[in-house]
Amino acid sequence: MTAEPLDRSVDRRAFLARAAALAVASTAGATVTAPSMAAASSPLHLGPLKHGALDQPNAYVQPRPEAVADPTELTIAEAAWLIRANKLTPEQLVEAYLARVSAYDGTYRAFNLVLADAAVAAARAAARGPRRGALHGIPLAIKDNYYTEGVHTTANSFLFQDFVPPYDATAVTRLKAGGAIVLGKTQMGPLATTRATTPAGVITTVNAWTPTNRNTDPGGSSTGTATAVAGRMATSGIGTQTGGSITSPSNAQALTGLKPTMGRVSAAGIIPLTYTRDHPGPLARDAKDAAIMLTAMAGEDPADPRSQGLPKVPNLIDAATPVYQRNRVKLRWNTRIGVLPGFTNGTSATALARQAYLAQLAAIPGATLVDVSLPEGWSQLTGSTFNNIRLPERSEPFMPYLRSDLRGFGVSVTSWLQGALLGGNEFLTGQRAKLLLLERVLDDLFDTCDIVVQTDPVPFDILGLPEIAFPIGFTGAGVPIGTILGALPYAEDRLLSVVAAYQATTDWHLRRPADPPAAARARAESAAEELRLTAEQVAELTQ
Repeated sequence: MTAEPLDRSVDRRAFLARAAALAVASTAGATVTAPSMAAASSPLHLGPLKHGALDQPNAYVQPRPEAVADPTELTIAEAAWLIRANKLTPEQLVEAYLARVSAYDGTYRAFNLVLADAAVAAARAAARGPRRGALHGIPLAIKDNYYTEGVHTTANSFLFQDFVPPYDATAVTRLKAGGAIVLGKTQMGPLATTRATTPAGVITTVNAWTPTNRNTDPGGSSTGTATAVAGRMATSGIGTQTGGSITSPSNAQALTGLKPTMGRVSAAGIIPLTYTRDHPGPLARDAKDAAIMLTAMAGEDPADPRSQGLPKVPNLIDAATPVYQRNRVKLRWNTRIGVLPGFTNGTSATALARQAYLAQLAAIPGATLVDVSLPEGWSQLTGSTFNNIRLPERSEPFMPYLRSDLRGFGVSVTSWLQGALLGGNEFLTGQRAKLLLLERVLDDLFDTCDIVVQTDPVPFDILGLPEIAFPIGFTGAGVPIGTILGALPYAEDRLLSVVAAYQATTDWHLRRPADPPAAARARAESAAEELRLTAEQVAELTQ
């Protein structure tokens, strides 16, 4: 048996104290500044990055036969196995994805910009350089609120339509240091507030499972990344979550999305939304890929106080590797899985999928389902009034814009004004309520369980607790059905271990959407080509 999961040794009261300190910091103005107010200065100084964690045996998985024929079907771990075995080159992998982008992104509208020439050049350089681990030569989709050096970073907003960062966000720096290749920047909700639209509110990105029906919800603001990965136009990608924007698009598009504990991944170099709730994280195809991505992204960063003084990142890749006993999957660690009241009620497709999902979990040795009750005052403490305390934090870094030109906020201007107009007493009361809720979740909800099923990303994203989203079925119309598990602080390893075991006994995560119809592709063919940045255009931006 492997070492105990990290939640066995974490001091819950210490996490509560950190949350209280973070709330105080937000009131003291220790917020991330908006891009045009930031020093147009220097890159982030992270010190040397270690790649050994990405080059361990469990980071490589021999590909499924059906995936070998099409490189865009490979998971990160499978592609890494082929690249290490010299059976696939990074350039071949990049070109395969670029071909799909050219063919289908006119319909999907997942990307803002595709860095075609730069990605091919990076792939050729990767082939010549030393291998750095499982991310070596892997093409990724990057949400357009992450700084990318010399490349437009707009957050799909009028405010930053001309913003070109002078350096990469910390998470992007770490991924590239691990050998990953930035394939392009993805569509998102304007300033990360809605599903992906133009700043004026026109829908752009569609759900990859229903590409001809724009009304099917593709998830939250990280929908460009989700559609890029689900539509096999990138091996994996990164998004941000403040109110569900990693878990919701992952559930909507049959992906495995991991929202880590607050501070586990630095938010430095990301256009801010809410200081105490912004979480960078991966949207991947399975638990192993999510573990590889988070292993690269996580770590202390001097540029982000939220990332400092945390427990050491455990071996997430091992945690996401299924354990077998007599050829039968078992949980890596015995785990009590809390089931909330009413989770499986009803006869809808979602209810039936949840019932089957819990039955599948219960059949895995080491899993114990336990009924749990919601803490006292749950509905009041998680209601819309409580949720609105995020709005002043959202508005504060953008006050110069709110005072000068409201048109820059596009369709989301109302919520930004609401945040600017909320009283300080309401904000402080909300912060106290959040701490009370966190205390009750840590002490009461987790008194009898190790992880808990969820029907909504709230309030775990508000409280900074880790969550993982993954598919558990499909509706009769072929739309994915997903679920979310939440855990104690820094328990990403336990979450990954449970999902890895579940995915070893099911195939929902292996299913891919059909390609868009030819007619839809033909109508949108020219639009995809317009998104591709040439090497010359990138050079112009960096001058």
